[in-house]
Amino acid sequence: MAEISAVASGPQGKESRPRGDRASARELGLLAAVAGVYTLVQLTLFVPGSGLGWDETVYVSQVARDAEAAFFSAPRARGITFLVAPVTLLTSSVGVLRIYLALLSGAGLFCALLVWRRLLPVPVLAVAGALFAGLWITVVYGPQVMPNLWVALGALFTVGCFLRAARDRSDRRALAGLGAGVAFVALMRPSDALWLALSPAAATLLVGAWRRPVLLLTLAAGTVLGCAPWVIEAYTAYGGLLARLRRASEIQGDMGWHLAFGDHLRALDGRLLCRPCDVPWRRPVTAVWWVVLPLLTAGGVLVGFRLRRRAAVLVPTLTGLALAVPYLLLIDYAAPRFLLPAYALLALPVAVCLVWLVRSARIGGSGRPRLLVMSVLAVALTGHLAIQYAVLDGVAARSRAVRVAFGRVAAELDRQGVRPPCAISGAEAVRIAFRTGCASRQTGGHDASITPEGLLVAARERPVAVVVAGKDEPPSYTHGWRLRRLPDLPDGRDCRAYLSPSTGPVTGSR
Repeated sequence: MAEISAVASGPQGKESRPRGDRASARELGLLAAVAGVYTLVQLTLFVPGSGLGWDETVYVSQVARDAEAAFFSAPRARGITFLVAPVTLLTSSVGVLRIYLALLSGAGLFCALLVWRRLLPVPVLAVAGALFAGLWITVVYGPQVMPNLWVALGALFTVGCFLRAARDRSDRRALAGLGAGVAFVALMRPSDALWLALSPAAATLLVGAWRRPVLLLTLAAGTVLGCAPWVIEAYTAYGGLLARLRRASEIQGDMGWHLAFGDHLRALDGRLLCRPCDVPWRRPVTAVWWVVLPLLTAGGVLVGFRLRRRAAVLVPTLTGLALAVPYLLLIDYAAPRFLLPAYALLALPVAVCLVWLVRSARIGGSGRPRLLVMSVLAVALTGHLAIQYAVLDGVAARSRAVRVAFGRVAAELDRQGVRPPCAISGAEAVRIAFRTGCASRQTGGHDASITPEGLLVAARERPVAVVVAGKDEPPSYTHGWRLRRLPDLPDGRDCRAYLSPSTGPVTGSR
């Protein structure tokens, strides 16, 4: 057991540094390799040809150089728009934006793991990083303009900084990182930052050696600083903080007691949004890892206690569970990206458990028992990755098909004379408007931004197209407008566009 004990901490439950103050070049190389492979997988398997999703389009349009900003609903925060602004203000290329985010997310994973090198052995961190980066969800959202992965990386960074600052009063960089990390998460998703801060704050109060006001003040200051833009915008655009919170809750289905475990299981089949999630569960095998996750997490916590790394496994576990609470218990629909912060943190105890199993088999095992343990782990991990990348392949293919479909719709509208300055309303207005260079304007629903009367006024001055799909009837105010068929949308057939009289006659494509 000597090799296992080598990763344990010193006596009396105090965690000692597994290495010196500086990680060796080999250790840094191992973490860099994990982050590099993660980036390479994104660039190879998802980035080429992928199109912007609906939420992505809303975020990008806020800072795009050649598009009008789409309606920004109450739950959204602008952190991700700030992150992509350096690229979107310079180019409208989706490919360049994807490459930028893929490189940035790889660097973010490296930095988030690096913070933990004084808390856990680097091989454990490498396994944790590989497990998290190997999920199809992590690969898909690395190059996407969505905040959830950045919340995950920010949470991993924040908890690591907290543990370092808590155990070493002289580690001022960790204290600064704690405040910066929670502020970053709050800028991305304010509600997630509140759940993130719960466990570190509770640990500060409960653990005598950590009971320092500066830790609580840093957590609070970072949360307030990161939430400030969202709160200020609540008063300038939504009628106040309480009004924005109420509206955000309405858009998310009125937050309350909802058990969404089954929805999340189904969503792991490759559904980016499961709302409502009353769809058939076609491939239950895609959720096997999700069922095993609690067992491996519990095993990692037990191993951590045995090796006197209680804080290094227990705090990320409790924080990860806290971050999962609103999405598993309070919202009545599912999206796999919601749980990315929990997966990032739970990857640490899972890695502790797996590394312990491997080392136990190598040190104490002999003959068939040792071979059996190693073979089971190898087969299980190989099967897990195969399933992940089968799902990833389907998601990537759908994303490419979406880009092609919206390109055809935009081209047809251009041929019909719908050209900037113009406005699009109706089905998939946000994405169609972004592709055509028009403004998206809805007269109802969560994204209502104009009245029918206002849209009619706009139609006198610029081309306006109202898109209708399937069996939906056109609005009454489009009576007398020119009807044109459109190519099918990804989630809608029999698409039609009702074009306002101000839309110019068909003159052919430019």
